[in-house]
Amino acid sequence: MTFTEAVRVCFQKYLTVEGRARRAEYWWFVLFGMIANFLASLVDSLGMGLGSNIGIAGAIVSLALLIPSITVGGRRLHDRDMSAWWMLLILVPLIGFIVLLVLFVMRGTDGPNRFGPDPLNGGGGHREPETPDPKLSQSSIPKVGRD
Repeated sequence: MTFTEAVRVCFQKYLTVEGRARRAEYWWFVLFGMIANFLASLVDSLGMGLGSNIGIAGAIVSLALLIPSITVGGRRLHDRDMSAWWMLLILVPLIGFIVLLVLFVMRGTDGPNRFGPDPLNGGGGHREPETPDPKLSQSSIPKVGRD
């Protein structure tokens, strides 16, 4: 996955936590966020002066990237077969950051997991809809009377 593909995918899945994200998708988007925030801070320093504490461009960029950063992090955890709720570890000072950093660096689970197919094997990280087993269709399940 290239830099531009990763950024495009993350913005296309702006509000989507479903599926899985490869390490490349996650880390390219992190790099994009760092570059965007650096450029915004340059704009702020040139427009407001070096002594100013007001960073309007930086605030706008940070707010624009907040939601896709959270969702791609959740999809990255899904690749490790972990719930996106693990993102709340960031609220634990220092230790939460370190644990999440290690989880984001680790390779995802091989093959499909409960969040979808393996994105490294051409699965794209999206879960395919499950087809019901015709042997277990509603018409073939025996009805049991209740007392």
